[in-house]
Amino acid sequence: MANYFTQLFSLMVEVMLPLTLLVAVGGLWPRFFPDTPVEAARSLLNRMVMYLFLPCILFSVASTTPISGELLSVPLLVGIGSLLSGVIIYVVLYLTPIGRGLPDATRAILIVGGMFGNTFNIGVPVLMFFFGRDATRYAVFNDMLMTMPLVWSIGVWICTRLGAHDKAARPAVWRIMLSMPPIWAFILGTASQQFGLTYAPLTAATWFIGQATIPVTLFVLGMTIPWRNLTPRPEILSAALVKLVATPLIVWTAAQLLYAPMGEAQYAAVVEGTVPAMMTTLLLADRFRLDSRATALLIGWTTILFWLTLPAIMALGLIR
Repeated sequence: MANYFTQLFSLMVEVMLPLTLLVAVGGLWPRFFPDTPVEAARSLLNRMVMYLFLPCILFSVASTTPISGELLSVPLLVGIGSLLSGVIIYVVLYLTPIGRGLPDATRAILIVGGMFGNTFNIGVPVLMFFFGRDATRYAVFNDMLMTMPLVWSIGVWICTRLGAHDKAARPAVWRIMLSMPPIWAFILGTASQQFGLTYAPLTAATWFIGQATIPVTLFVLGMTIPWRNLTPRPEILSAALVKLVATPLIVWTAAQLLYAPMGEAQYAAVVEGTVPAMMTTLLLADRFRLDSRATALLIGWTTILFWLTLPAIMALGLIR
């Protein structure tokens, strides 16, 4: 028990404190600098992340990471957790009184939000705390091989079929994915590693540039959360608890069944299952005219409650 509290204190100082400060600064920035064009600033910073910072760090990690069965177990296990969590939230919102009377535009986006987590921007600092800098590879391969394909296929299907009820609105998934610079950076990095073309100075340079990804994204997250309107609605908290509690439990159970005894990669998958809802959900809500307010609330509540549920998951021994 003493070791648990020692580890928890270190986690709070090394990880939770800087993450909290970055999100808080983003939230307070418009208040102290009211002349800030918030929407324009968010758009600019998001573009810098998408077109520069994130591709650089993905290339750097992929170009130095050999692909193995252990590594691929992370997207597999987190994918299982995501899909089963989506089923649970569907049941809660469509078949119980919690979701009664809610518009489909709200229920659909809450399902997507509860399925997919912020596995890179919040997952990486936690992974590095438990397993060291090289653990970044778990988040990178999970995002590229599980999160992005499922978000732009199953996630879009949920948004268009359950939420917008517009079959014609479903975009060409592969066209969207192949237009994203992070995808090409990951492919190029993986190819360079597989063909023995990794160039250490370039890897170091792209790693250096990519270090801005997480601080900038967390700052934008702080600007995105509707701090003055964090209403604790039942449907929001239900989806949040599934994301923060049920998902890691599902991932841990699947790891026990498929990979016992569990190794570092499987515990890393549990860490990836603990993280709050991802910001891309808000993009999907805007694109398909779903409930953006509910999406922002889910992102806000999962981010806040994450500081409580992660220590609980650690106390249960699901992360080592």
